[in-house]
Amino acid sequence: MTVKKDRINGIIMRELNDIIRTEVKNNKLGFLTITDVVVSNDMSVAKVYVSILGKGYEIKEGLEALEKSKGFIRSSLAKRMTIKKVPELRFTFDESLQHGNHINDLINELNRNKD
Repeated sequence: MTVKKDRINGIIMRELNDIIRTEVKNNKLGFLTITDVVVSNDMSVAKVYVSILGKGYEIKEGLEALEKSKGFIRSSLAKRMTIKKVPELRFTFDESLQHGNHINDLINELNRNKD
């Protein structure tokens, strides 16, 4: 089951990136990337982790735009996949890139103060 789930996670991630990049027409999305997809064991829900570059309000607007486009995105995904039922999409902001950038900034600041 894990190999099948991992494969479906990868396919959904690839297709969602393509759908959002080419088919979704919403300027509020900005620069958005799907960083990970985790499908539940029963394949009914897919938790989609997204990274959005921008300030806090831009991230909030981007997530709201994704929620509004969720139906369109899911139907486009269904057309591209060969599974019987496409999982419900739940978008979640992935803070790992921002956290990594913050740590990098702290390290750079310590190195500057050391000199």
